[in-house]
Amino acid sequence: MQIHQPSEGERGPDGGILIVDDSGYLRAKLRRVLEKFGYQVAGEAEDGGAAVKMFQELRPSLVTMDVVMPHMDGVQAVREIRQVDPQAKVVMVTSLGHQEKVLECLRAGAVNFVVKPFTEHQLMRVVRRVLRD
Repeated sequence: MQIHQPSEGERGPDGGILIVDDSGYLRAKLRRVLEKFGYQVAGEAEDGGAAVKMFQELRPSLVTMDVVMPHMDGVQAVREIRQVDPQAKVVMVTSLGHQEKVLECLRAGAVNFVVKPFTEHQLMRVVRRVLRD
């Protein structure tokens, strides 16, 4: 289980964004886009179990979460994160073809979703909307 935990200064005062995806490429892409638009990345996790642990430690303002991951999928991770904080903001990032899983995540407490492959503008539109609400 590989986890990137930045220093206090890297997170910023707003809690930052926790990126959760089993693909290192996708985590790097999400980080690059979020930082390009001025958002702080609080950390990265490659599965749901690590995401729940990091959420408890970091209390990020937003979590981007893959749906299909090893060890603990996005559905269970959303449930557990929402038990820790019922106001947690989780955005699912998923491939086409996982509509049922996305609906399950939304019922579990995710607040929105982005479909892969996504453009920078599609991602940022959802991130801004969720952080504004």
